Amino acid sequence: MKNNSELRVAGFFAGVGGIERGFDLAGFNSVWSNELDPQASKTYSTNHASELVVGDIGSVDSADVPSVNVIVGGFPCQAFSVAGHRKGFQDERGEVFFELARIIREKKPEAIFIENVKNLRGHDGGNTFKVITANLEDAGYHLTSEVLNAAEYGNVPQSRERIYIVGFRDEQVAKRFKWPEKIPLTKKISDIVDLDKKVDDKFYYTAESFPRYAEIVDEITDPSTVYQWRRQYVRKNKSNLFPTLTANMGTGGHNVPLVLTKHGIRKLTPEECFAVQGFEDIRLPEGMARSHLYKQAGNSVVVPVIERIARQMKIALAND
Repeated sequence: MKNNSELRVAGFFAGVGGIERGFDLAGFNSVWSNELDPQASKTYSTNHASELVVGDIGSVDSADVPSVNVIVGGFPCQAFSVAGHRKGFQDERGEVFFELARIIREKKPEAIFIENVKNLRGHDGGNTFKVITANLEDAGYHLTSEVLNAAEYGNVPQSRERIYIVGFRDEQVAKRFKWPEKIPLTKKISDIVDLDKKVDDKFYYTAESFPRYAEIVDEITDPSTVYQWRRQYVRKNKSNLFPTLTANMGTGGHNVPLVLTKHGIRKLTPEECFAVQGFEDIRLPEGMARSHLYKQAGNSVVVPVIERIARQMKIALAND
């Protein structure tokens, strides 16, 4: 049976390190990661002691990647997202999958883990997903995939569906792997946002700071749920969950969830957005622009869902 120090992980498209954090919480040891964005890399390094290589995955020589048991990655999802243009492999962000496949093929880890948007499975009539799975199977992996919602599998009050792909080189290990079961949602919006607490004035909407303030005052009347300003209108989330956080939060005020508090209508803080993703103690770099932090939170993963899947992977690998 392997001990934790032997279960080594290398991550690609690391962002702020959400996948790595989930695996570390499950008892793995993240030792190396790669991330392109210099701002996200700063947040990663603020929270992780493992080696981080900043740069394009295409410039990564697999010989420079340490030997690990698991390679993980959530390659850029905008190319396949319903919210994006869905260009897939026609988008240079989609093409980076083949660089990830190259490294997996050359390093031959025991297991792989990939996260992406739900629409990856149906993109281009299913052809994109077929290409991805065929590449990984050809590299020697027995695959299984599921679409899981954070509200059902992570005890996080966010409606966020993502596809997770898990693969093992050993067919017997693959047969031992079981996806986590649904768990009750006990966390509420109020567990993440303190409606009585006063935060910095810059997060509040006022008649002076927002030209269409009168419209949102008329619409945002329920302190028990979350709203979004959708460029031209206010949308109420009637499910009493946070809506799916997006990478374009904070750009002109668009898409950042809004709440009605004791001190007025305000957007979530970056810290709260990370809490919606299940980060319990993330440290944010001093002086970083809020727009970068909102983007990083929206691009990240729901840590408790990753942790639960990683624990199941650990069980499957334990007797290898």
